[in-house]
Amino acid sequence: VAVVLVGWVWTTYNGLVQARAALDATWAQVETQYQRRFDLIPNLQATVQGAADFEQETFTAVTQARSQWQGAGSREEKIAAINGFDSALSRLLVTVEAYPTLQATQAFRDFQTQIEGTENRIAVARRDYNEGVRGYNVYVRIFPRNILANLFGYEPAAFFASDEDAAQAPQVQF
Repeated sequence: VAVVLVGWVWTTYNGLVQARAALDATWAQVETQYQRRFDLIPNLQATVQGAADFEQETFTAVTQARSQWQGAGSREEKIAAINGFDSALSRLLVTVEAYPTLQATQAFRDFQTQIEGTENRIAVARRDYNEGVRGYNVYVRIFPRNILANLFGYEPAAFFASDEDAAQAPQVQF
């Protein structure tokens, strides 16, 4: 009985470690895609600013949101920073629509294409992360595995959810 119990604890603990590592890997993909987006934004801002008499408040919001991402430590802080950045980026892209000459420049179209591709990658990474969270949470909550998960500090993870304001289109006025 003791050998079976030790074997069960051993394999269950190793399974918890593997499940956490898989979840961390999916989160790393989310971070990678957001970092790609954050790296593209200064170039997009420079292109937009060079071609339009642009609203400084929008640039400030985008820059502040980018700084919050870089200064965030935990996943929860990063998710909050991302939600703020999503809002600022939406305002930037809506404002761009008011400048037809900007949309005609090749540099802007190139950056817009890169951002669209990055947004698609982000959506896939977020979906994969949430699938990983679902699988991990099921794994750590199933009885009797949940006993060891609680004993070793394996808590359920939080899903990546959009900010409540994301459902509303940003308003830009000139």
